Parts: sequence; C-alpha cells; structure tokens
Amino acid sequence: MLGSSAGGTGSGRLTFGILGPLQVQGPHGPVRIPPGRQETIFAALLLEADRVVSTDYLVDLIWDEDPPDTARTQVQICVSRLRKALAKAGITAVIATRPPGYRLETGEEELDLSVFRRTVAQARVLVKEGRAAEAAEQLRSVVDLWRGPCLSGVPSEALRTKALRLDEDRLAATETYLDLEMGLGRHHQLVGEIGRLVHEHPLRERLRAQYMLALYRSGRQAEALETYREGRDLLVAELGLEPGEELRLLETAILAGDPALQADAPRPAPEPPRQAVGYRKEKPHQLPADTADFVGDPDFTERAADAVGAAGSGRAVPVVILVGRPGVGKSTMAAHIAHRLGDEVFPDGQLYCDLRGTSAEPVAAQEVLGRFLRALGIPGTVIPDALDERAEMYRTLLATQRTLVVLDDAAGESQISPLLPGSGNCAVLVTSRARLTGLPGARRFELDVLDVPRSLDLLRRVVGPERMDREPQAAEALVRAVGGLPLALRIVASRLAARPHWSLASMVQRLADERHRLDELAHGEMTVRASLSLTHDGLPAQHRRLLRLLSLAEGPVLPGWLAGALLDDDRPRPADLLEALVDVQMLDVVAVEPTGEFRYRFHEIIRMFAREQLAELDSPAARRAAAERMIGGWLALAEQAHRRIYGGDFTVLHGRAPRWRFPDGYAEALLADPLDWMDREHVNLVAAVEQAAQEGLGEACWDLATTLVSLFEPRGYSDLWERTHLRALEAARESGSERGTAALLASLGTLQLNRRRLGPARGHLDEALTLFDRLDERHGTALCLRDLALLERLSGRDDRALSLYERATRDFDRVGDTVGKAIVLTQSAPILDRRGEGARALAQVEEALAVYRSVGYVGGEARALRRMGLMLLRHGDPVAAEDKLAEALALVRAGGDLMGEIHLLVNLGELHLAGARPRRAAFYLRRALAIREQIMDVEGAAALRREIEALPDGADDPEPVTTERATPAAD
Repeated sequence: MLGSSAGGTGSGRLTFGILGPLQVQGPHGPVRIPPGRQETIFAALLLEADRVVSTDYLVDLIWDEDPPDTARTQVQICVSRLRKALAKAGITAVIATRPPGYRLETGEEELDLSVFRRTVAQARVLVKEGRAAEAAEQLRSVVDLWRGPCLSGVPSEALRTKALRLDEDRLAATETYLDLEMGLGRHHQLVGEIGRLVHEHPLRERLRAQYMLALYRSGRQAEALETYREGRDLLVAELGLEPGEELRLLETAILAGDPALQADAPRPAPEPPRQAVGYRKEKPHQLPADTADFVGDPDFTERAADAVGAAGSGRAVPVVILVGRPGVGKSTMAAHIAHRLGDEVFPDGQLYCDLRGTSAEPVAAQEVLGRFLRALGIPGTVIPDALDERAEMYRTLLATQRTLVVLDDAAGESQISPLLPGSGNCAVLVTSRARLTGLPGARRFELDVLDVPRSLDLLRRVVGPERMDREPQAAEALVRAVGGLPLALRIVASRLAARPHWSLASMVQRLADERHRLDELAHGEMTVRASLSLTHDGLPAQHRRLLRLLSLAEGPVLPGWLAGALLDDDRPRPADLLEALVDVQMLDVVAVEPTGEFRYRFHEIIRMFAREQLAELDSPAARRAAAERMIGGWLALAEQAHRRIYGGDFTVLHGRAPRWRFPDGYAEALLADPLDWMDREHVNLVAAVEQAAQEGLGEACWDLATTLVSLFEPRGYSDLWERTHLRALEAARESGSERGTAALLASLGTLQLNRRRLGPARGHLDEALTLFDRLDERHGTALCLRDLALLERLSGRDDRALSLYERATRDFDRVGDTVGKAIVLTQSAPILDRRGEGARALAQVEEALAVYRSVGYVGGEARALRRMGLMLLRHGDPVAAEDKLAEALALVRAGGDLMGEIHLLVNLGELHLAGARPRRAAFYLRRALAIREQIMDVEGAAALRREIEALPDGADDPEPVTTERATPAAD
C-alpha cells in the first residue's frame, strides 16, 4: 500500500506508485490493475504522466513489430477498461484522448515519480542557497518512496529500460544526500549505511569513495584503504578497468594524510542530479586531461574563466582567445579552464579539436565540422560535403544547447570562423600563437612566462621540497636559466626528479653550457631548445633515435606499435620502447587501446625539436627507410581490416609496397572490430597516405588510399575519400605507376557514382578501363565494368548494363573474386526481374547471398536480403518478402547502418501499404521519418512526410492501396 509523502515531499496520500511494483491507491483501498496489456499500457501512461503517449507506441510496447490488425482497437479497449476501473474506485485522474494517443492527467501529489522529481529540483535550490541540511533531509525522504526496483513485475523490456534509468536517478539522489550529510560532519552515523550500499552496488565508484572517506574520518584509515583495494580488484576482475580518477586520488590523499579530507575542510556541496526525461544521446566530453600540478596565475585564470563562462548572458557567442609564445602553456591553461567550468556551466558537453595551426597543413574547418557533427550524433553518411552546409547543420544542433567548444592551436581567423556556434548559450575557447584580431568581439588574454614564485612552486612539486630547501639559491638560478617558460621548466624538473643523485647546481651549470651553444637565438625558443637538448642528450642512444624517428609521424595521436616499426624492432610489446620517453615527459600518454596498450602524443614544440635533430643526425636514406616501415605498418593493418570486413582480398587491388610484419597475434588483437579500428585511426591513416606521397612512396600511397575505401564508403567519409585519392593520384603519376593510377581513377569513379554525378564518374571509369586493358589487369577491368554497368542501369540503358555485367562476371571469375561476382549478381537482378525473368533473378540473388554468408560479409548479406524481399513483394508474396526485409533490418541495426535502416523501414511501410494496411505502413514510415529527422536529413524527411500525408484514412480500407516509389538503384 502506498504511504503518505514524507519530509518536504508534500502531504496527502499518493494515488499512483511506479517506484516499485505498479500500485494504485483509491479512497477506499488498493485498486487492482489486471496484469498483461492493461498493466503495460497503464505503466507507460504513468511514466509519461501529463504527456501524450502515441497509440503506435503502445501497440509497439505490447506486440513489438508483429501486431495483429486489431491492435489499435485492442489498445482502445484496454484504455476504456482502465478508465472504468479508475472511475469505479473514485479516482479523479483522467485518461484523456489527445492525438495521436492518450494522456494521463494527474495532480501534483498523486504520482510518486512526480513527487520525486519535484523534490530533487527543490533540493537543488536549497543547496544553492546554502541550506545543505534541509536539502539532505528532503532527498532522504523522497528516496524512501522507492518500494523496490521501479515497475518491477511489469513484463515489458522497453519500459524496463526506462525504469532502470529511474533506479539510477534514485542512486544518484542517495549519493547526493550522503555527500551533503558527510559535509555536515555525520560520517560516524553514515558508515554502516554506506557500507550496505557498497555491498549492494560494488562497482559504483562514487559510493565506494564516500565509504572510504567516511571510514577515514572515523579514524579507520586501514579499512578505508582496504575498501579501495577491494574495489580495484573487483573492477579489474569484472570489467578489466582500473578505478577512476576520483578513487585513485582519494587513495593517494588518504595515504598522505591530506588535511583537505577532514570533515571541517571546506568543500563544495554537490548539486543534486538533474532528472533525464526520455532518451538522450551521450553528450560529448572531448577535453584533454587537466594538469594535476597546475600553477598558473589564479587572477588570470579567474578572469579568463569568467569570460568563457559568460555564455547565455547575451546574444553573441563569447569567444576567448589565449595567445602566447610556444611552450608558455596555452593548451594547458585552456584545458584547465574548460575542466573548471565543466558540466556545471556547460551541461551539454565540451567539444575539442587540435587545429594544428603550427604544422605545415592545419586541419581544415570542413574536417573539424565533420568530426564535431559525428560527436553530436550525426552519421557520416548524411553529413553534407560543402563547408557552409556543414556549418549550418552544426549551428542548428548547438542552437538550443550550452556547449563549450575548445579550439587548440588555431592558425588564423578563416580556420575558426566556420566553427563558431550561432547561439550565445555556447562559448568558444581558442589557443593560438597569433593574436587573431580579425575575430569581432573576441576577448584576448595573453599568457606570459611564470614569475619566480610560481616557477619555484612548480619545481618544488616535481623535485620535492627537501632538495629545494637544501639548495634555494640554485633553485632560483635554475628558474632564471629557463626563463620561467613552463614547458622548459617542467622538462628540467622531471629530469632532476628522475636522477635524485644530481644537485640542482649541477643542472644550472649544464643549462649554462647548453645556452652558450645556442646564444644566437634572441627570443622565444632559445630556452626551450636548451632544456630539450638536455633531456635528449641524457637519453640512451636508442631512445634518442626513437624520439627523432617518431617525429616522422604526422598524426596527432600515435599508437604504440609505431615504435617497433620505426626502429625495426620485432618485440611482442613495441610500446614498451616508448616508456623512457614518457618518463622524461618528451611524450604524453593520452588514451588506452582496446588491447590495453597506450596511445601517445607529442607536444608540438618537442616534435619540432625532434625533427631538427632528425635532419641533423639521420641520413636521408635512414629517414626514408623508417618512413617506409611506418607506412608499411599502416598498410598492413588496413589490408587486414579490409579482409576481415569483406572476408578476403575481394573488390580491391593491392600493390607491391612492403608491409611491416607485426608480432604474432598483435594485429589480430587490434582488429577485433576492423571497421571500428579504421574509424578510430582514420586521421592517422589519412595522414599516412599524404606522407607516403610526400616521401615519394607512390606504390604504398595508392594501395593504402584505395584500401581505405573500406572505411570511407560505409561511414560516409566522402570528403576524405576524394582528398586521399587526389593526392595519391599525383603520387602514382609522379612515380610512373599506371596500375596505381588506374586503381585510383576507378575508385574515384565509384565515389562520383555514389554521389550520382554520372558525368565525372564515366570520365574516371573510362580512363581507368583503358589503362587496365593496356596492362591486361583483369581484376581492375572487372571493377570498372561493374561500375560502368551500374552507371548504364541508372541511366535507363538496361541492355548495355547487362552486357557490361556479363563482361565483369567473366573477369571476376578469372581472378577468383567471388564477392565481386556476387555484387554483380545482386546489382543485375532487378533488370532481369523487370524483364519477366523473376526466377532467374531470384536465383542470382540467392547465389550472391550464399557467397556473402560463406565469407562473412554482413553488408553484402543485408543488401541481398533486401533485394530478395523487394523481388518477392513484386511477385505477390508479401509474407516471404516481409521475412527477408525484417532479417535485413536486424542486420543493419546490429551494424549501426542508419541509412540502410531507413531504406528497409520504407520498404516495409510500402509492403504494408500494398497489403491494404495503411496504419501499419504509417508505423514504419514514421520510424523512418524519425531517423531522418534525427540525422537532420531535411530533404529525405520532407519526402517521407509527403508520403505519410498521402496515406489513405482508416485501417480497414477494403481496396488494396499501391504506391509507385523508386527504390535506390545501387546496392
């Protein structure tokens, strides 16, 4: 039975309860809701109380994707019975009919979920007013509304998913009142309660941190540390993960006896969690890590953070620019400010991009917008090619959000302007060596070197107070020697920390010697070079060579295997070679691979220094050999990824460029999900294509570029497809590779065909075919003939298309490309079907399907099933057709192919429309429309709306309804 609301949650008896088993309490006692359909519908209405729930949604809840023709009628009957049951029990709540469904109208105090949400919001206000005790009391009372797992016993997976999110909200509220009460010094009383919660939720790190803190404050330090160790062992065993930063820092603080952990230490009160309403995409959190020993000027930091945090105070977008010399800490300051503001000021997330403004080829605004749009949930296949269209889509997505955009190392105004949001709710934080005075309304903050006190503070944190106190004059001399430049000071301090037997005075002397060698430099980088040279010279010869060779890599983030390829070292864990560089902070660890190995990044100043050393100390032949091994590694991985996606070396040509041989099992572990790996590494892979061109490695360049189509095509990276191929085409022609030139022209023809630019496509394909014929390269001619046949098919010339398909089939047979032949069989089947050869067409597609399944090419399997479904529908077998389309739909959904899902939903809608089931047709078409709207495909959404509006009224129309709609021509 539902009880009275407690604490600040209002008075009176709750009528409806979903925070536990579904319960209804009338004036005269409990009201029974029959289990099954009525219970499911009533639970759905309560979850969305005072909001309209569509009938289609209710139908889908009960019958998933196989409802009977009478489904809507049965929902109406259930709602009618629910209304009668409530009225009979004397309950005043109304289930109102509101197109396109129903709305349950409840009072403020009638539903436990409404009381919970309102009380959490009230507690948030109390926290901001400094009334922590009252907020904690309200949160405690409202958490007590739970009578068990939300909606336990209701047999609906869809509703269970929503219920689990509400159970998560309960835990978040619990953690918040525990934080508040801990801040009030109640740790003794809370130890038992938090311990029980940790036992119930052992993987929840926030609870474990609270338990550790309560134990520590209660004088039970050993138990607090044991709690950490138990949690770490559990996380590693269950999830293969180390504890998060909060737990790790807390353990360190407990070990150090940090005074800040005491109950009377000032600490900001947590804000109660905001309640999620419905489904929400994951918000972007792309910021690089904050610096633990940050020592910037607090006044400068405060002023810059206030300027960034002014988002929402006016119509203009706040643009803040941090400028300064190389190595002064612009990127570090930007990351610190962004983390300081965080979700509290920008609740919709943070976007980040290193624009590489100091490199030879800064990142284009068009490419940055592509990355940001993907991070905001837009699939690559629908991101427009044009810069202005991408910018419009980007501004639209951010129009109603509070998002921080951090643009690191900008080259100039033209690079930044397209990346500015249109809403004053957002803010932009830029770092640059240039002042960027052409950005109207921007506020500039110029970073200077650290003053002596802050430089000494940084040195003390890294070297240790004992050594500093022993040599105070040497410490000050050391600070002056490096000019207070943060990067130089951090590197020198790290070297001292790694060599405790060195004195500070000896380091001062070494700096003086090195500065004398570089005294011709009057500004800026003089001290940076001196300090970097010190670190470089102290490394073993192999690590000095590795540092130099690593600078050959153009990508922003470096995988660990590069070390092995560059040094020609075949050890099983090549990333181990990089640890010495990490130890002296010449290289930063920025991420972890799925294999457990780390990913690395150069500071740009260190990269520049390493390249100077490379040019001075390594011969051109040595540099070229290392670059060839590195690019051979990218080529080997891309080639294996293609094989895993397609089931073999199908539909692609390869050259004779050498591949780097990876340790046994290494590549297989990296490529467990080959398409995902290619997507994660696409920036490095594109950079490798461009570097191969620069190094004159024409054979590797064209081979890698064409292999990357395995990524570019399914993910919609058409701009990168074109960019890499045009650059590789120059390299292939310069190197005299006719085969590579033909392969690239053929691939460019495919790209233009996908874009429906038939004229340019024909030009590329005809030129490629001529070259392949001259070379007697049958695999290449097969690929060209297949695409030329599709071009003819799209142009309405079926006879010519079939002739070309036949020639392509012969060539695919000659070279043993079974997948290439299967694609021809799938593509040519619609022509045969239109000509009355349905049995032959169906047999072709079945043959192709068998090939796709035999090699494990899932994309081809989905296309073949879709083609079979459409042909079966054309021949009057809607039941079998629906089976095939549904099977294809499951495959594309599992693979995250939104465009494929749209096409199949539309096909299913048309199938039901042809079967005189317009209501069911509308169900599928509306689902397709929702995806079109989700990915901001304006034209596609408009076309679907017109199709939905044209549907006939009524589900019982006795006459079959048909539509004529051109299905996509290409598979």
